[in-house]
Amino acid sequence: MAALKEIKDPATQGDIVASGVVRALNVDAGAVRFVLEIDPARAQAYEPVRAQAEAAVKALPDVQTVSVVLTGHSAQPAPPDLKLGKKAPPKGPEKLPGVDRIIAIASGKGGVGKSTVSANLACALAAQGLRVGLLDADVYGPSQPRMLGVSGRPASPDGKTILPMRNHGVTMMSLGLMTNEDQAVVWRGPMLMGALQQMLGQVQWGALDVLLVDLPPGTGDVQMTLAQKAQLQGAVIVSTPQDVALIDARKGIDMFKQLNVPILGMIENMSTHICSNCGHEEHVFGHGGVAAEAAKLGVPLLAEIPLHLDIRLAADGGAPIVVSQPDSPQAQAFQDVARKLVSVEAPA
Repeated sequence: MAALKEIKDPATQGDIVASGVVRALNVDAGAVRFVLEIDPARAQAYEPVRAQAEAAVKALPDVQTVSVVLTGHSAQPAPPDLKLGKKAPPKGPEKLPGVDRIIAIASGKGGVGKSTVSANLACALAAQGLRVGLLDADVYGPSQPRMLGVSGRPASPDGKTILPMRNHGVTMMSLGLMTNEDQAVVWRGPMLMGALQQMLGQVQWGALDVLLVDLPPGTGDVQMTLAQKAQLQGAVIVSTPQDVALIDARKGIDMFKQLNVPILGMIENMSTHICSNCGHEEHVFGHGGVAAEAAKLGVPLLAEIPLHLDIRLAADGGAPIVVSQPDSPQAQAFQDVARKLVSVEAPA
């Protein structure tokens, strides 16, 4: 707080601590996180303040990482405009500059292999010659750095834009690159939304044919913020065939429908297991549940991905099976999905 008192508030000409814009300050060992809560209309003026605050805290002894998020509030609601035809319509989802299409990879519940599917799809699309980005928006469990074999911290040459990492032909950004691997992200909604908007708008994605967004499970702030801020081509729903997973998958599908995001298809993950010793096929989590659900909803069943040890080993090793064993049947399943997604036309 003493270091932050040295930062001038452009609105009050005092310091940012005295003016009350510093909120939710959290210090966990060498990791420091806080929010600058400001008037949204002054966001551009406060970006240099955010950079100064981050630099000031980062210069302190024993501070290893600093996360500063700008979040907006309105002190007083604006009076209603009663003149018909004069009020501007609310700002809707916007196209990300340089990105042709954005596809969300989602699931109703955790543990169904959504991040594994996302990493393999990204590498499969890149292998087909597309310029591919992968945004790891699963803020509570960011696993893409491990799965894509990426380490280190992204650079920021000007303190405003972030340079993403790249491996296996995929341009990638993840909150996991900003925190230690065993460090929990203890954030409330406004911080989550601010972090997602920064990873969308401040990362130098460059020109991409497709940006995959690996969402957290469920129907929360991150999913809503993405759908409201970014123009999505659609969402792919990942589920295992068991009833418990399908119940949550239906909720995820309903959420995207409420947000006017098309469902591009469903993937049944861990569909079947074939014993490596005897060749016996066993449906550990049941079978066909996702296919039946897709037919009921009138959306394509994009793939039935097997439960296979090699898929898990490849992901843990930092080279998805599409990269490490491209000719295997398991890799072919992901490559088939990639081809189907390429052929899907963006909605008008």
